[in-house]
Amino acid sequence: MPEVMGAGPESWVARSLRNVWHPCTQMRHHETMPLVAVSRGEGAWLFDHEGRRYLDAVSSWWVNLFGHANPRINGALKDQLDRLEHAMLAGFTHEPVVMLSERLAARADHRLGHCFYASDGASAVEIALKMSFHFWRNTGHGDKQEFVCLKGSYHGETLGALSVTDVSLFRDAYGPLLGKTHVVESPDARAAAPGETAADCARRAAGRLEALLQQRAGAIAAVIVEPLVQCATGMAMYDPLYLALLRELCDRYQVHLIADEIAVGCGRTGTFFACEQASIWPDFLCLSKGISGGYLPLSLVMTQDHIYQAFYSDEMSRGFLHSHSYTGNPLACRAALATLQIFDDDGVLEANRALAGRITQALQPLAAHPRVRHFRQRGMIWAFDAELAEGDGGFARRFFTLGLKHELLLRPIGNTVYIMPPYILNDDEVAHLASSTLAVFEQALDAAP
Repeated sequence: MPEVMGAGPESWVARSLRNVWHPCTQMRHHETMPLVAVSRGEGAWLFDHEGRRYLDAVSSWWVNLFGHANPRINGALKDQLDRLEHAMLAGFTHEPVVMLSERLAARADHRLGHCFYASDGASAVEIALKMSFHFWRNTGHGDKQEFVCLKGSYHGETLGALSVTDVSLFRDAYGPLLGKTHVVESPDARAAAPGETAADCARRAAGRLEALLQQRAGAIAAVIVEPLVQCATGMAMYDPLYLALLRELCDRYQVHLIADEIAVGCGRTGTFFACEQASIWPDFLCLSKGISGGYLPLSLVMTQDHIYQAFYSDEMSRGFLHSHSYTGNPLACRAALATLQIFDDDGVLEANRALAGRITQALQPLAAHPRVRHFRQRGMIWAFDAELAEGDGGFARRFFTLGLKHELLLRPIGNTVYIMPPYILNDDEVAHLASSTLAVFEQALDAAP
């Protein structure tokens, strides 16, 4: 190996802090918060250079479905490396991108297809927003230029995606650069009043949206939502009824529905596509993260045939001319094909239902903790809110740091602790996840200033 690869863990950390600007990080926090130099991964575990291990209970930012260094995905990528590493998708095509598009369309019952590829989730959201606007322009409705998102929504940090994001920490600094967006009430089930159900929250939020559409539908291009779980706002979960009501409203008022399934797709909520739980299909569906098994950057937008047809023309200006250099990269598509094959071969969705039941049972002592609020679960996502003393702004960093000492990788969002593990945990790993999360939670509370 080159000399640079032989350095010890301390030098990797020091060199990273000197040269790498880490994402979603106030870099000064690393003066006191540890930075872990990862050496390798195996199954559900990450290992540092000194051999310490950490259970990857957040799937490395929600991307890893079947474990690190998965032999089947590894094998597919090694085979693809000897065939074709990349070719541009303008004027060319290749077997992995064709097969992946066909298999995804089949999973969507051919209600969605015409896959347009990019590399990351925010890029997929940008594509869906542009497609929606351009569709209305191509069909004589150029005034439809506005978008609607939910309170607390997060859809990415490029400018278009940030325009439909309602998390002030990410958005406020760039407000002057962002497009016009309407923010409507979230169907978050935690907002239920005494005696109300999650379905009641869904109906109320849908009613607020309808009031906006009655006034502005002629100017609104699309509504964008994360189906079932709003992740970055603290794993806000809601009833599938909201999606059914949303589909009906979008149809009635001639507004597109964009489903951002970047984090909640690929089986994460219990069905391959989260929208399936409401028996609806959106006009655009965005996928990323788990679609490549956590191996390579890949995202895509699927859409309905009538939308594709609105761009099909002799006129170049009516085409969708968006592009990325690595669109449809063969290696990333091959990783995605291997990921889909594991779903089929291993009956993953059914197996996950059993695994989720075991994890939920193991977490019951935590759910019953007197400082836990709103313990909740949807598919392979668990979350709860910590009851904290006023002014305790360091909970998330304390929890993360203490977790590493317990061989556990968890990154709370504010006072929300969430668990989003790979789909491969064995019984010992489930027990470790549950007991360590409880121990770390209690220590983080005890260490409050």
